[in-house]
Amino acid sequence: MTPEERLKIEERTIEVLKTVYDPEIPVDIYNLGLIYRIELMDDATLEVDMTLTAPNCPAADFIMEDVRLKIAGIEGVADAKVNLVFEPEWDKDMMSDEAKLELGFM
Repeated sequence: MTPEERLKIEERTIEVLKTVYDPEIPVDIYNLGLIYRIELMDDATLEVDMTLTAPNCPAADFIMEDVRLKIAGIEGVADAKVNLVFEPEWDKDMMSDEAKLELGFM
């Protein structure tokens, strides 16, 4: 995979993640700061480490499956893995300025 192809897939991954929403929050998971790591392996496996706004989020399964399906559909991705992590613990400071503005934190 060329560096250009890798960059294109990584940029597309961010675009796709910005289409995934927690049903209770009107901001996408990327701008909420829930994505901790995006890594494209040499074998075209795309791994994403993500967290939730709360460990007991009732929509956790829905959100994670939405992420997995959407990143698996990216051209050039052979396999997709989504890892749920809780370290570091998420807080509102991880949100983008856009998300903070949308939710009234600015």
